[in-house]
Amino acid sequence: MSDDLAVDARAVFTAIVYVLTSGCAWRDLPPSFGVPFQTAHRRFGQRTKAGLWRGLHHALLDELGSQGLIDWSRAIVDGACVRAKKRGSLTGPGPVDRGKSGSKIHALSDRAGLPPAVAVSAANTNDSAALKPLVMAIPAIRSRRGPRRRKPAKLHADEAYDQPDLRRWVRDRGIKVRIARKGIEAKDKLGKHRWVIEPWPGSPDTAAARCATNAKPNFLAFFILGAGLTCYKKLRKLTT
Repeated sequence: MSDDLAVDARAVFTAIVYVLTSGCAWRDLPPSFGVPFQTAHRRFGQRTKAGLWRGLHHALLDELGSQGLIDWSRAIVDGACVRAKKRGSLTGPGPVDRGKSGSKIHALSDRAGLPPAVAVSAANTNDSAALKPLVMAIPAIRSRRGPRRRKPAKLHADEAYDQPDLRRWVRDRGIKVRIARKGIEAKDKLGKHRWVIEPWPGSPDTAAARCATNAKPNFLAFFILGAGLTCYKKLRKLTT
């Protein structure tokens, strides 16, 4: 235990980010980081249980919001399936992958691609089931002026979310609805507003390479950390 405590916290965080962004297994963590993979894995689990990644994500959203760098004029909801190399509590038969086990990443972003809310489910979960949880998961974010804010002016989604009760629910929250109607609007009409989330650590492409078990809460924690890192990159880009 004393050797574990002696490992530098910054080095551990760097190692965790490497595992997230590279998709490597914990046991394949390069020794050049100076962190035993067991320590990195254990610290990741401890910080996940403590809610550190969600807190980090929220703090970065607050900083972006206080500087007016979150575009609340439009939010986009979308989902993407990734194959799971191991089975876990958040896996299921993929509807677009010949029934192979997989997970579905759900995300809600602002107009510019910043993700204030992410979620993970089994691959056979209908996209529409994630809309309410995603909207409700938007934290109260600081504004440049006035009170904290937690809802966009308008919500965009494709026809997978076309359900009357969802439209009513969104409108009842004071949000304008722009959900494609099945059989009426062509899919490509909303194409430019779908998955506008910037390339971010923990996005579907990176997740597909992950070898970790898709088990809650660790799998979801990686995506929350990835969303936080995306916010950090945007903050650095716009303020330096």
